Amino acid sequence: MTETFGPLSPALVLILAGLVLPLLRGWLRDGLFLIAPVLALVLVWALPLGPGLVVDWLGLQLVPLAPDRMARIFGTAFGLAAITGALYGVSQSQVTEKAAALVYAGAAQGIAFAGDLVTLFIFWEILAIGSTLVIWSNGHWRAGLRYALIHVLGGVLLFAGIAAEISATGSVGLQAIRADNFGRWLMLAGILVNAGAPPLAAWVADAYPKASWSGTVFLSAFTTKAAVLVLIRLFPGEPALLWFGLAMAVYGLAYALLENDIRKLLSYSIVGQVGFMLVAIGIGSPLALAAAALHAFAHILYKSLLMMAAGAILRSTGETRLSALGGLARAMPLTTVALVIGAFSLSAVPLTAGFVSKSAIMAALAEGRAAFFWFALTSISAGSFLYVGLKLPWFAMFRPGERREIAEPVWSMKAAMVLLCGTILAIGCVPSALEALVPEIADVAILTPDHVLFQLQLLIAASCIFVVLLPLLRPRAGTTLDVDWLWRELPRKVVAMWAPLSAPIGGAIAAGCEPLRVYWTGFSRRAVDNLSGASNWRTGKIAFWATALLATYVLIAAL
Repeated sequence: MTETFGPLSPALVLILAGLVLPLLRGWLRDGLFLIAPVLALVLVWALPLGPGLVVDWLGLQLVPLAPDRMARIFGTAFGLAAITGALYGVSQSQVTEKAAALVYAGAAQGIAFAGDLVTLFIFWEILAIGSTLVIWSNGHWRAGLRYALIHVLGGVLLFAGIAAEISATGSVGLQAIRADNFGRWLMLAGILVNAGAPPLAAWVADAYPKASWSGTVFLSAFTTKAAVLVLIRLFPGEPALLWFGLAMAVYGLAYALLENDIRKLLSYSIVGQVGFMLVAIGIGSPLALAAAALHAFAHILYKSLLMMAAGAILRSTGETRLSALGGLARAMPLTTVALVIGAFSLSAVPLTAGFVSKSAIMAALAEGRAAFFWFALTSISAGSFLYVGLKLPWFAMFRPGERREIAEPVWSMKAAMVLLCGTILAIGCVPSALEALVPEIADVAILTPDHVLFQLQLLIAASCIFVVLLPLLRPRAGTTLDVDWLWRELPRKVVAMWAPLSAPIGGAIAAGCEPLRVYWTGFSRRAVDNLSGASNWRTGKIAFWATALLATYVLIAAL
C-alpha cells in the first residue's frame, strides 16, 4: 500500500536549498543559507514521533521518514551544526561550498530519519558527494579525490552488504542485527570506513584540513557521527566495536600528541572521540547507546567550536602550524575563549558538555562491568587534556610569540562561536536539560562532588605531566607518517623498483599465469552467453562481482 508523503523531511529542505542556492544572488543567497538550517531544525521537532510513512517501491516497503527519539537526538545535533556552520560561513565567497554544505547537512538529516536500508544508502551516497564537493571547492582536487575514493570503497562495501541482507531476508528494515555472516560483515566494514576506523582512519586527517576555513566546520560535524548513528541502529552490542573503538581512541590520542598543524590535530581528535562512541555502542545496553548518542551530540558542538577557532586563526594569520604561532591571545581574545571552552569540553572539564557525555559513557561501562575499557578510556580522556586542553591553547595563543597586527574575525564568525560557547556551558551547568532528549541519563551521577573531584584530579595530573614533558610536546615542523603511506607512497616505490626487473620477471609470470588466462577466457565466454541469452544471475553473485570490480577501480585510481 502506498501512502502520501505527508510531513516534510528536514533532509529535503536542506538539499533543495542547496540546489537552489547557486541561482540566487546577494542577500537572497545569504538569507536562504541561514534560514534553511533553521527551518530544518524546526521540522526535526515538529515531526511527530511514530512508525513513519511507508512507500511501496518495487515490492519493497520503504520508510523514507521515520521520526523516533534517536532521530530527534541526531537531527537536533545536525541542525545545530548546520545553523552555526552557516552563520560562521555566511561571509564565505565560494558559492559551491555553501551549496554543497547544505546538501551535505541535508544528507546527514536523511540518514538520521531513514527507516530502511535503501533510503539509508541513498542518503549515504549523497553525504559522500556533498562532503567531497566541500573539499573540492577549496581547490584541493587530489585530497578530494583521495577522500572520494575511500568513500566509494565504503559505499561499495555497504551496498554489497545491503544487497546480501535483502537477498537473505527479503527485508529492508533498519533493525538491530549481529555481524554473523559475510554480508553483514561487509555492511559493518562499510560503516566503519565512514566512522574513521583503522586501518583507513588516515582519511580524516588527510581530507578535513584541506577544506576552507569554513568548510572544515561542516566536515567535522556530519560524516563520522552519521556513521555512529547507523551503528547504533544496526549493530548495538556488537563485540567487535569495543576493540575498534579502543583502537580509534588510542590512535587519535597518539597522533594528536605528535601533530603540529591545528586542523590535523583536531581531525585526529575526531577519530579518537568517535572511538569512545564505538566502545559505548559495543556495550549495547540502553544507557550505553544513549551515552553514545549524547557524546555524539556534545562532540558535534565542541568540535565545531574548535574548528571555528582554528578557522578564525587561519583566516586572520594564514597559518595553522603551532610551531609558527604564538602570542595570539591578546589580538584574538574571543577566539581564544572559544578555543579554550571547546578544548575543555573535549577534555571533559566539569561544567562543560563533554563532561556530561563522557560521564554517561563511563557510567555505562561501569554498569556493564567493562573494567578494562573503563580504565583505558579514563586514561585516554586524561591524555586528551594534554594535546587539546594544554598543548593547543598554550602554543597557539598564550606562548610568547611574534607581535602581529591581527583583527578579530567578522561579526558572523564571532556570533557562531558565542552561540556554541553558550550552548556547551549551558549543557555542562544544567545536564538535566538534556533529559527530554536522553532520559536514560537521569540517574547518572554527573555534578556530584566526588565525581567532579575525581575528574579534577585527573586533569591536574595531566597538567603536571604536561609541564614535565613540555620539551617533548613542543610542536616541530614536519610531516607525520601515517598508514596512508601504504597507498599513497608505497606503490610508487614498488613501481620504481619493479621497472628494471619487469622484463626478465614478466616473462616468467606470464608463463605461470597461463592456466589462469585459460580459465578467465572460459569464464568470459560463459558470462557473455549468460548475458546474450538474458539469463538471470543470482543477486549474491551480482553484488560480489560489482564489489570486486569497483574495489579494483578504487585501487587503480588511488595509484
